[in-house]
Amino acid sequence: MDPWKLEPAHDFGLPLAERLKSANRESGLVGAISQAVWWRFVRIYLRGFHRLSVTGKAHLPKEPPFVLVANHQSHLDALVLASQLPRAQRLVTHPIAAADTFFDSPVSSALAAGTLNALPMQRGRTGAHALDDLRRRLVEERCIYVLFPEGTRSRDGQIAKFKAGVGMFLAGTSVPVIPCHIRGAFEALPATRKVPKPGRLSLTIGSSMTFADATQDREGWTRVAAQLEAAVRGLRSVSEASS
Repeated sequence: MDPWKLEPAHDFGLPLAERLKSANRESGLVGAISQAVWWRFVRIYLRGFHRLSVTGKAHLPKEPPFVLVANHQSHLDALVLASQLPRAQRLVTHPIAAADTFFDSPVSSALAAGTLNALPMQRGRTGAHALDDLRRRLVEERCIYVLFPEGTRSRDGQIAKFKAGVGMFLAGTSVPVIPCHIRGAFEALPATRKVPKPGRLSLTIGSSMTFADATQDREGWTRVAAQLEAAVRGLRSVSEASS
């Protein structure tokens, strides 16, 4: 066992507005308590309002670090995925969220950070340094990330092509990646709707994948994205066959 040592929080000393938007943000005691209350409500809500059913939960690793990758239909998606993790794991679970949507104001930043524990990423202009920081945190701090490689919510309910950026993040790492498929979220809360309506949701969780042998170049990134897309599409077929 590594020797225990006291270290300051990585976001120590940052003003509140900057801390909420920081990829190095840490929850702290108040954040942990608020998230515990929030996730209790979310689990009750998903069971009661959306009758959420889950297949393949045994595929989730017992310990972090790992990454959950899924299709993206709705703002409900991150809630569905994170709700299936044990309470201790949810404290280190970070959906990677679009900075221009979830961190564009103090209010939205506080909600994204305080409830979802989301970390910001600039769509279309995330540099290698930012990706390296996220990879380092994932491994060294034993976190769980939630990624939606389509880059945005579906506008027609179909799965769009996975962007190569997910390959830049995962290529060359041995961290387990768990493909998942969410069904019903588009009907319940599409991008054109502000308030969800009742509707059954289902989550299918697949077997873990790793990409340690993928090269950190365009070819490797594209291969990772294509393999993950194929895995998620395969889970969609499983979900449809079981309905």
